[in-house]
Amino acid sequence: VQLQASGGGSVDVGGSLRISCAASGRTISSYGMGWFRQAPGKEREFVAAISWSDGSTAYGDSVKGRFVISRDNAKRTVYLQMNNLKPEDTAVYYCASGSFGDSDYAFHQLRELQRGYDHWGQGTLVTVSS
Repeated sequence: VQLQASGGGSVDVGGSLRISCAASGRTISSYGMGWFRQAPGKEREFVAAISWSDGSTAYGDSVKGRFVISRDNAKRTVYLQMNNLKPEDTAVYYCASGSFGDSDYAFHQLRELQRGYDHWGQGTLVTVSS
């Protein structure tokens, strides 16, 4: 599976931005997708995840109520709509794909963990300016 993230850029505090991640290759092996981010000098953290099958979602505490993850199964593309952006949202955002053993249980158990994912995109930079 190859992942191509796009849509990053600069935005003012309180603004919105949508980033995308297009999956290609052997996408049938992908059960769920996730977004993680890494700010300068910090560890990579979980942002959001979604399953291809039933669209179940999960969010990191710092983005709940502001970010929305969605997917387009036909296009094999996942989106992250980011609203009410804050300076602390500045980071490189990475999308990831995982097979989770084709298990809904495994997806729910591992979707917030980096080790749950098999493939990673190159990242897209989001900068929020005050």
